[in-house]
Amino acid sequence: MHLRTLLVGVVALAACRGPSSVAESPAASGALSASASSNAHDHVAPASSDPMPGQELEKARKATARYQDVRNAVADGYEDIDVVLPNMGRHFLKRAQLDATFDAERPELLVYKEEPGGLLTLVSLEYAVPLNLSATAPAGFTGGRDGWFADQTFQLWTLHAWVWRANPEGVFHATNRLVP
Repeated sequence: MHLRTLLVGVVALAACRGPSSVAESPAASGALSASASSNAHDHVAPASSDPMPGQELEKARKATARYQDVRNAVADGYEDIDVVLPNMGRHFLKRAQLDATFDAERPELLVYKEEPGGLLTLVSLEYAVPLNLSATAPAGFTGGRDGWFADQTFQLWTLHAWVWRANPEGVFHATNRLVP
């Protein structure tokens, strides 16, 4: 149960890591602890002239294509952790992959947009590494375009990759305004 609480908090904090996070959403604020403020968790991917890691992102996309059907995700060990956040979606976690290893083709979390009628559409991948297993940000994708967030409150590094839904703010931005 402690791990679930930890992950709920991390995913909630991820929602407030964009440039518009000063005005925190009600759903995100309800999941945050009283000691956490949105300004303390602002985070966007760093500006970089490095090329986008297109081949790695394409491999991640291909490796997760079967999860467009959420039943396949559940069959492979991802579980709904009851976290649904505006501009992100519903989060599914594969606890067995929560370790010190970054593998673009094996994200720890899958993020789904809830469609009318209850259909879930895969929109983003989220990577998570416990801080106690990695003193520095994980190597992540090639180059400097991705920006891992070190959440001291919940002791996790996190990174989103919007490989299934275009994101006007960038593939590694924490939130996506196109996902209600």
